Amino acid sequence: MRQGIKNPIVLSLKIFIAVSALLFSAIQVRHALAVTNFFPMRTSLAEPFAYGIVSRNRGMVLIHGATFRMGTEASEIPRLEQVFRFNHPDIFAAEVPQHTVTISSFYLDRYEITNSQFKKFIERNPQWRPQRIPGRYHNGNYLKQWNGNSYPKGKADHPVVNVSWYAAVAYCQWAGKRLPTEAEWEYAARGGLSNKQFPWGDEPADRTRANYSESNFRATTPVGSYPPNGYGLFDMAGNVWEYLADEWMPYTASTQVNPVAGGNLFVDNSFLTVTTRRVIRGGSWGGAPVNLRVTYRDSHPPEGARDFVGFRCAKSVS
Repeated sequence: MRQGIKNPIVLSLKIFIAVSALLFSAIQVRHALAVTNFFPMRTSLAEPFAYGIVSRNRGMVLIHGATFRMGTEASEIPRLEQVFRFNHPDIFAAEVPQHTVTISSFYLDRYEITNSQFKKFIERNPQWRPQRIPGRYHNGNYLKQWNGNSYPKGKADHPVVNVSWYAAVAYCQWAGKRLPTEAEWEYAARGGLSNKQFPWGDEPADRTRANYSESNFRATTPVGSYPPNGYGLFDMAGNVWEYLADEWMPYTASTQVNPVAGGNLFVDNSFLTVTTRRVIRGGSWGGAPVNLRVTYRDSHPPEGARDFVGFRCAKSVS
């Protein structure tokens, strides 16, 4: 081959390598921009964390079975009254007696159920649409912030509210799941911590940890806007109260295994016959710090669709 004449095969190979390098650089730039957009920087501690914005894959967390002490010791109530500045011991009365509970392994939704998820449910189950749901299964507030079958603009990732307990059970069944029990919820909310007041520990509630009354939003925030607990669960304190499977009943001092007040996990249509109040947990955007405690209990009528109550689902390990 004469000097100065380029081998066409070698020349083509060099061109291919150069073009590939340019394409790879472009892909890297696009990836970097995407990561930047998905993980916006917080400009101050007063802003909610951006946890969950990317993944929000509606996944579940496996909670391993365990034995733990559920509730609050009666001797602790005077101290709690001082800490939370309540001169009403009855506020804590439902948390006693503290008792030993054993639960089996289960799965729990990482996030509260959102408007966009619930919209898919009513699209596939027209009997639960606002225009179709029988009056005995709600109180007149059912999805009242929606426009027909459409949730409020810009709130796809907010927890669904103004749903009744019946609708929450129906959703979970449709998703192949169920509502968590009160014992499951309390153990999961602790996030692996023992004898702590909140999902994050004993540090006082503030607006970087949860959406509650002092956050001053006076409404829901997108799920996963605050740091998760030790099990990777979001909004176990604040945002919305969460419906549970349990009937509202006082605790007993006896040791229990997989308790559920009322004795029913509602994996069939028996939930449609329920008339008694159900347990709710976790506090909400309008709640006080005391409501955010992992042991705090409250109750709600099953038809009581309100703008501060939502839910998440659980699933038994087969």
